[in-house]
Amino acid sequence: MKKYLLLFCLMALVQVAFAAEMPSFDHQINKDSVIVEFGKSGRVVIIVDSKDDFEKLKSMNINEIIRSLDLEENEDTGELTIVEIRKKDGTTKEVVKVREDGLETEVQIGGMRVYVDESGENTKVKIETNKSKKQEPPFRTYFNIDLGVNNYLNPDGQFPSSDNPYAVKGWGSWNLGLNWMAAQRISKGFYWDFGIGFQFYNFKFENRDFQAIRGDNQIEFIQRNDVNGFKSKISASYITAMTMLELDFGKMNDNGRRGLRIAAGPYAGYRLGGQSKYAYKELGGSGRKKDKQNTGLYLNNFRYGVRGEIGVGRVTFFTTYDLNTLFQENKGPELNPITFGIVF
Repeated sequence: MKKYLLLFCLMALVQVAFAAEMPSFDHQINKDSVIVEFGKSGRVVIIVDSKDDFEKLKSMNINEIIRSLDLEENEDTGELTIVEIRKKDGTTKEVVKVREDGLETEVQIGGMRVYVDESGENTKVKIETNKSKKQEPPFRTYFNIDLGVNNYLNPDGQFPSSDNPYAVKGWGSWNLGLNWMAAQRISKGFYWDFGIGFQFYNFKFENRDFQAIRGDNQIEFIQRNDVNGFKSKISASYITAMTMLELDFGKMNDNGRRGLRIAAGPYAGYRLGGQSKYAYKELGGSGRKKDKQNTGLYLNNFRYGVRGEIGVGRVTFFTTYDLNTLFQENKGPELNPITFGIVF
């Protein structure tokens, strides 16, 4: 179904666009005019001067008729205004507009929206009368926040067991991400997401008696028997660029945000900082003290990996997995960070 054919069928609905019921059409030829009647009192009349003119009208295709109207297209939105009402004060009100994007066609008649999708095997037609519904822009920008928990996998693909000094505690090993994102619509329900953000990682050790320190050639984990430790961790921060391809099945099926969404893609980041922190009290009962060391010397400056997202409605979960290790080669244990969390 082509845009212009659909448009001429819908031009007869201009009067009914503000009513509740759909019209029934009655086509007839009345001597020197073509009359399209609809509803109880609506009609569109095309007047011809003679039978020869009528025969010429019949021989014209729809594109020739459109070109003869000399309509102007809005280059920014791709919309074409077909019918408008000119008011007494000189202003105009658009009544019938059409927008075509590949195999997708959208016609707006007053408060009515008719959407035609020919991207699949079967043509889908949807009619909406919600005047407040806004058209989805082809490109948009937005800001979101990642909040998750961190861990890492050893070369065997397992989480380090508790007998390792660097085994992390899930509660307290937080990941915070601040992301500025953009989404480019490729087709209906299919998007290219990309952006840049800042990620802050905390790896809180399960065994709080061990402290990570900077050794001569590598990071070392020493057991502190001389104090009462109550917090030990490594932190790192990165600036990260990411890109993903997203499938929104709700948009594909015209269900809005109520459908399933999945997205996946790579990311790469550069380290901004890194340190170890050890909080303790002396055995004699002193106040709380902290030891901080710059252990960033042994962290990889670059990180890269894969990010995945899955969401339903307004809830979106994410996971990231670094394909390279947290520490530089031979400078620390071979560990690949992994994060699970939720997107706000």
